Amino acid sequence: MYLIIEISINISMSNKKNSIGLNKDPKDTTVVVAMSGGVDSSTVAGIMKEQGYNVIGITLKLYDDTKEVSKSRQCCAGQDILDAKRVADILDIEHKILYFQNKFKSGVIDSFVGSYLKGETPIPCIQCNQTVKFKDLFEVSKNLNADALITGHYVKSITKNNETNMYKAVDENRDQSYFLFNTSREQLNYLRFPLGSMLKNETREIARKLGLNVADKPDSQDICFVPNGDYSSVIKKFKPESFNKGNIKNINGKVVGVHDGIINFTIGQRRGIKISNKDPLYVIKINAEKNEIIVGPKKYLAQKKIKLKNLNILCKLDELKEEILVKVRSTGKLLKANINLNKNLADIELMENEYGISPGQACVFYKKDDNGSKLLGGGWITN
Repeated sequence: MYLIIEISINISMSNKKNSIGLNKDPKDTTVVVAMSGGVDSSTVAGIMKEQGYNVIGITLKLYDDTKEVSKSRQCCAGQDILDAKRVADILDIEHKILYFQNKFKSGVIDSFVGSYLKGETPIPCIQCNQTVKFKDLFEVSKNLNADALITGHYVKSITKNNETNMYKAVDENRDQSYFLFNTSREQLNYLRFPLGSMLKNETREIARKLGLNVADKPDSQDICFVPNGDYSSVIKKFKPESFNKGNIKNINGKVVGVHDGIINFTIGQRRGIKISNKDPLYVIKINAEKNEIIVGPKKYLAQKKIKLKNLNILCKLDELKEEILVKVRSTGKLLKANINLNKNLADIELMENEYGISPGQACVFYKKDDNGSKLLGGGWITN
């Protein structure tokens, strides 16, 4: 079992350091593991326990469950909390449940709803990591005198000279670095991500060998407060007045249809426009002030210039003076780009056209080195 578990650790090590890069014996090292109830975080808790660390598992209850929510495949729902508790019992580790519903509502759900009402396409998982998971859980871990906070995210972390940097995971299909771009330097130096060089099937195999009941549990797919991916129902619940009819116009300003609310549309959307045209129509722009949707051929989605706000920089500024790589959506590819910084703002110039870039999404910076694709930071797309 120990031989299998050893391959999962990505931290740069020396003879004096333990597997998470600290100069302490594991038995004298306390780690908090964020346990969502899924196979990834459960396996990480098992790895830490098997390696001799003093493990405290913490599960966050973020949302008040309903029948609809409990049926969907989400994180932080009722069944997941029970699964996390069972895993903690199997591993014989301390387990705490923190009730953060109010923080989650104000920090994530309200922001999600407000972003859609402005014609943006929000990413609540980044907001959740930025606020509740890493900010509040970070503080809780510090108050417990833990030496590190461990999560099951698929990103690599490499610690050198007491500084930890984040890299894209070996498994490109699982990489979650895009969702973690807003991690602060202080948080990053405290965080560890043991699954970054593993494939998902390797994680499940370790879970089976550890005897964990979640080894074959399906991955969460839905946003925890958006049952079955129906985000419009969430907005209707919190802001029912948002579904105001408005005009759909073509790129020449001609009214070609009527919509039932701008929250039903995102930039680049093709389906659901319900307008007959000989060529496919896409959502080119959302004008929240006028309550209008602008549609047109795909070529009008092509963009090379992006404006960003609220930057989070995790590297030396010199690293951003040369050509970098950026990602403008979680499932997108890395694109060559140049960046012009202006305090907390930035202008990005892509080397090739990209389609369907939407305000509210993140533009995340990378640079390749000997260890892989290093996360340099990022910002929020405004235009």
